[in-house]
Amino acid sequence: MDAEEFWESLKEERCLPPRLRSELVRLYGERGRKALEALDSGRVMQYRDFVVVAGSSGQYIVEEGFCTCHDHLFRGGLCWHLLAVQVASLVGGFREVGEWYQETWTGKA
Repeated sequence: MDAEEFWESLKEERCLPPRLRSELVRLYGERGRKALEALDSGRVMQYRDFVVVAGSSGQYIVEEGFCTCHDHLFRGGLCWHLLAVQVASLVGGFREVGEWYQETWTGKA
């Protein structure tokens, strides 16, 4: 299965069965594995204003193909945070947070 077939299968199935989990790791390697870990542990969060992925060294805003992590900012391309959000958007894998992420910056949440 190539990447295009993977994403089509995920869109059709709307869930992440073991065979698609394996394909994600096969296609994307360590980034795929980290994306799965984030999804499984509820670290892909939908706030009222942003989607945020909690990584090992911070929280990163992910929006419209952009991520605030160093990997994406300096290397460009698909970081594992973007990958996790892409998967979550197709399978309903977001942890809903009923507050504004911007307010967490000021401590008002």
